Amino acid sequence: MARAPLLQLTDIALTFGGNPVFDGLSLAVQPGDRVALVGRNGSGKSTLLKVMAGLVEADRGARAVPPGVSVGYMEQDPDLSGFATLGDYAASGLEPGEEYRVEMAAEGLGFRPEAETATASGGERRRAALARLLAQDPELMLLDEPTNHLDINAVRWLEARLAETRAAYVLISHDRAFLRALTRATLWIDRGEVRRLERGFEAFEDWRETIWAEEDEARHKLDRKIKAEARWAVEGISARRKRNQGRVRALQGLRAERAAMIRRQGTAAMALEAGQKSGRRVIEAKGVSKEFDGKPIVREFDFRIVRGDRVAFVGPNGVGKTTMLKMLLGQEPPDTGEVTLGTGLDIAVFDQARAQLDPKATLWDSLTGDPGMGVSGRADQVMVRGTPRHVVGYLKDFLFDEAQARAPVSALSGGEKARLLLARIMARESNLLVLDEPTNDLDVETLDLLQELLGEYPGTVLLVSHDRDFLDRVATVTVAMEGDGKATVYAGGWSDYQAQRGARTPADAPAKEAQRPKSAQAVKTAGAGLTFTEKHRLDALPGLIDKLTDEIAKLESVLATPDLYTAEPAKFAKATEALVQRQAALTEAEEEWLMLAEKADAAP
Repeated sequence: MARAPLLQLTDIALTFGGNPVFDGLSLAVQPGDRVALVGRNGSGKSTLLKVMAGLVEADRGARAVPPGVSVGYMEQDPDLSGFATLGDYAASGLEPGEEYRVEMAAEGLGFRPEAETATASGGERRRAALARLLAQDPELMLLDEPTNHLDINAVRWLEARLAETRAAYVLISHDRAFLRALTRATLWIDRGEVRRLERGFEAFEDWRETIWAEEDEARHKLDRKIKAEARWAVEGISARRKRNQGRVRALQGLRAERAAMIRRQGTAAMALEAGQKSGRRVIEAKGVSKEFDGKPIVREFDFRIVRGDRVAFVGPNGVGKTTMLKMLLGQEPPDTGEVTLGTGLDIAVFDQARAQLDPKATLWDSLTGDPGMGVSGRADQVMVRGTPRHVVGYLKDFLFDEAQARAPVSALSGGEKARLLLARIMARESNLLVLDEPTNDLDVETLDLLQELLGEYPGTVLLVSHDRDFLDRVATVTVAMEGDGKATVYAGGWSDYQAQRGARTPADAPAKEAQRPKSAQAVKTAGAGLTFTEKHRLDALPGLIDKLTDEIAKLESVLATPDLYTAEPAKFAKATEALVQRQAALTEAEEEWLMLAEKADAAP
């Protein structure tokens, strides 16, 4: 017998500010559903999630949840008033003795339950809201950009947590890798209509392109029909006026149908332009060390960034990625060592806190009020890479309409704020882009365009991001900051870094490393419990392990060569493949040695 839906929306209509968001919307969420909710920024994704949560009341229609079914919603800006600590807030609503659920989520998400709410950052507040939802373990979870403000380790923990849950969930995220791993159905909001595909996000983009192609074909056919009917009306209507009034009315109907077709929103007309070419050497760090509040950020770090590099900085929250950026840009002095900036640098910065945007200012003032952007004496124009543009026209390039130009920044969604900040940055010429978490809240279409622009940008890019897919698409060099002052440079993006790093991450790695037989160590002699073949194999394995270890070190040295990924992609691919093979062989050899050594020990 089929179970009732966990949630049902029927004939929902909703209008904001005189503009219809939804009209006649109906959908259901079934037990076990794992749904990606996708759509352009401003299309109504967050609004729909709030309607599903019962936080926004529709103008018309019904929301139904069966008795006893619990629905949980992750708040973007939770109200922490009345709670002394983040842990108190996250544990609210739990039964006595269930506080351990919050502690488990806090460990995985990387926040301190004892932190005071009065001083908590926006990211800490959102992580507490996510921990609260996970601890409550409702039958249906509604998650709006849960990966924002999480580092990659926390994203992977959350991914594993959602993969194993029996709860249903609807998920909004910009993180392609996250969506691909978790979703089995897709809800797509497009021009007020919600379509459902019974496949996960992996299939979404092909499905979207197919629908758009069908729309274009239908529009072309309608245009041809209208053109033919209009020609008939001009040439033949006078001779058959009375008999053909029905055909005239049909023509009017066709025109009305064409006018009612809502043309889909195009991609933002973003552009990046480098000004003067910087010197070949952009930044060079020699022997750089830095501590912050007694905590080592980096120790004896040597690094050279050359023109055209796309350098990604990855690591847990709080490890010092932003401090590293500031040191490399000369904004923060190192404790020891030296940082040298190259010549002719024009730097543009995208900060994750959107601190460059005044929430009380209008979008218009955000562009024209900047002395470096507004045209002197012309409050309606903005300088765009040396050319004056009307502010409304430039805002339209970034998918803002004329009505939004005079609206406050505070009224924008997270993705719209990111687009406005990109508009400010891209109005200037630059040759060094610093992007601190640029992907937060951006829709996938804008991310695609940003990736393409960065690929064509002739300048240099420094990037901090937790979006694994974006890192793979953009980065040519990855600096892994793993705590305790350790910073290691790898060629390529996230997947390349993982491949080169190999199997050194398991918790048992230190123990296994201590047990690894080395040529400099005394190796056990085979015991009487081994066969002749096993004795021979146990004696031979240390030499094989040393050989594989040396080969891995050489391959890692090759892959660490600057510009290898871009200058010799075939060599890079071959070396990466060889590295993965040898790491797998090393793991297998170590495990075989441990098994044989234990068998020898067990012999009488």
